[in-house]
Amino acid sequence: MDASLDNFKRKFIEEAVDLIDELEKTVLELEENTGDMDIVQRIFRIMHTLKGNSSMFGFEQIDRFTHHMETIYDQVRSGEREVTQATLDATLRSVDHLKNLLEEAGNESAALMQEQETLMQQMDAIIEGRAVATAPKKEGDGLEPSTTAPAQQQGASGKEYETFFIRYAPVTDIFNNGTNPLYQVDELQALGTAKIKVHFDKVPPLEEIEPSFCYTSWEILLATDKGQNAIDDVFIFVENDSDLEIQRLDAGNLLENQRFVAALDDLWVKQATPNIEDIRKIIPQPEPEVQVETTTAVAQTNQMAAAARQNAAKNVAISSIRVASEKLDELMNLVSELVTTQARLTLFAEENDLPGLTVISENVQKLSRQLRDIAFSIVLIPIENLITRFHRLVRDLSQGLHKDVRFLTEGSDTELDKTIIEGLADPLMHILRNSLDHGIEDVETREKAGKPRQGTVRLKAFYSGTNVMIQVSDDGAGIDPAAVHNKAVEKGIIPPDRKLSRRETLDLVFMPGFSTAKKVTDVSGRGVGMDVVKRKISELRGEVELDSERGVGTTITIKLPLTLSIIDGLLVKVDETSYVIPLSAVDKIYAVEHEKVVNQFNDVVVLDGKQIPFFNLRKEFNLPETKLTMEQVIVVHFEERKVGFVVDTVVGEYQAVLKPLGRHYKNQDMISGATILGDGTVALVMDTNRIIKHFTAKEEFAMGSLQVANENKK
Repeated sequence: MDASLDNFKRKFIEEAVDLIDELEKTVLELEENTGDMDIVQRIFRIMHTLKGNSSMFGFEQIDRFTHHMETIYDQVRSGEREVTQATLDATLRSVDHLKNLLEEAGNESAALMQEQETLMQQMDAIIEGRAVATAPKKEGDGLEPSTTAPAQQQGASGKEYETFFIRYAPVTDIFNNGTNPLYQVDELQALGTAKIKVHFDKVPPLEEIEPSFCYTSWEILLATDKGQNAIDDVFIFVENDSDLEIQRLDAGNLLENQRFVAALDDLWVKQATPNIEDIRKIIPQPEPEVQVETTTAVAQTNQMAAAARQNAAKNVAISSIRVASEKLDELMNLVSELVTTQARLTLFAEENDLPGLTVISENVQKLSRQLRDIAFSIVLIPIENLITRFHRLVRDLSQGLHKDVRFLTEGSDTELDKTIIEGLADPLMHILRNSLDHGIEDVETREKAGKPRQGTVRLKAFYSGTNVMIQVSDDGAGIDPAAVHNKAVEKGIIPPDRKLSRRETLDLVFMPGFSTAKKVTDVSGRGVGMDVVKRKISELRGEVELDSERGVGTTITIKLPLTLSIIDGLLVKVDETSYVIPLSAVDKIYAVEHEKVVNQFNDVVVLDGKQIPFFNLRKEFNLPETKLTMEQVIVVHFEERKVGFVVDTVVGEYQAVLKPLGRHYKNQDMISGATILGDGTVALVMDTNRIIKHFTAKEEFAMGSLQVANENKK
């Protein structure tokens, strides 16, 4: 039983994390449009769900704290108060506090509790800022539950009373979901005056009773001034686990009419489960000829609305399920092993001419590729998961720096491997901090420069081939290449006489210890940041580039692979060693005579009428010259150019399962990993961009072939 309870609590924590993240995102949406009642309603329902779930699983502090937050937004959605900046600030601070409460659940520190009391006092001040009534309190919250009938037809909230009929029949295994139906019945009673009939007709004989099942259902007449929204909120997280009917009977408080109550008792004696029309017939009608018509019209309207709600609840299909990330990791590992085994099967089929084996091998290859693609789609998650925290970061930093900044996003549905998403958070955080601190100017400076008062930071994500591009741009002051060059000389990063291109100068920003900040702030300027960005992105097999124009703004572009585990590659051989070149980098393959690529001036070959600089991998890897008369030139994309790799032979396409090289080779970056071939040998996976950058660092090539490439670039 304890283990089962622990499982429920773990499930609650997982759901609570999602709810709190969604709450933060929705509050930031509300800040952009404070009059949108649909957003207010979403915020209230998130809070109500979080409060109900935390109460159910014994997270008392979260329940208590969320109740105060819920009260404020209940007043907003009922029109009793407006959304103010103070309300939004308090809500966002409360979101942070909820995250801390969730982390320390059951072991809350004194400091955390002190912070909670302070926040609750602030919320109480907001609630009591006007002469309005608070939302209904639960028993134990300091107010008596309103279970007695009011003496008048208007409640404390100033709204008219209405009487509702509710039929609530939970599914028998509802306890397995951690739900106690009595909580819903108690909450209904707290909304006003209730008359309840309990049904035990489905309880089986004693010997057939399952102790963990719920056999009870309820019929409830409720008179309340809180409206149907409050009733719907009671059942917000059990509506799909019950047969639920909610209908409005009449205006006013029928339960204070003794004639109606007596007639209802008599009806319940005669009929075990009277329908709604039978109950309507016993409602006292002072003006039958008018009231019956009105009541019938209201009844039909409410009946249709209730039927629509019930049908919607019953037709809800499970569109997604929650899966532990460890299971997804294990799935990808198994798919990787399957791909490796399939390669061995393909090789075995080629080496053994057995009837039918080739067909089986081809089918397994097709199925493994389909399974690989499906597994990829499962572990890929939208970058939107990172966006909310960045919205909050920009909001808080812009206020702290006294700058007016708006944060725009595009392509938030672009998906990446969850491992890459996890490693991307810190680099993007550094970039955004720098954009706000160094990039966006203060209001006075922007006005003097003829710019809008409000600065803009934009995060854009999109697909480019098999890669994902993420761009963070701002319309700030931009970067002065001369200032960067002087700072690099001052710090001893480059010699004074070193001549650099504009791109090379801007790339100095990514050097360790480089910072153009004139003073140290809490945001940036300590000489760390952009070098961390480059290192972190490199660890994800990605690249980062910076482009900036003085007075216009800065754009940082991150290029990332879709996934880190399996790639489509081109298998080639150089001497006795196999290599895999990612297909995403390959432009074209040419068969070239050996004489055309050996001892060529400036290492340039003419292909399709264009001069292409190339690397002879045998020469670069210090291997003996080949005796082959024909070699293959693999032309790959490199930034805005094309560069060739000369290899001995091209074996063909290959699904490469990437494996790390191990800690002994962690300091090299030309090889991004290794893969096991079908015959058990190892092939090295090339990182073409880094190989080209490594070789072009050699002075003779930088002054030769790349110069030709630049002249031929179009």
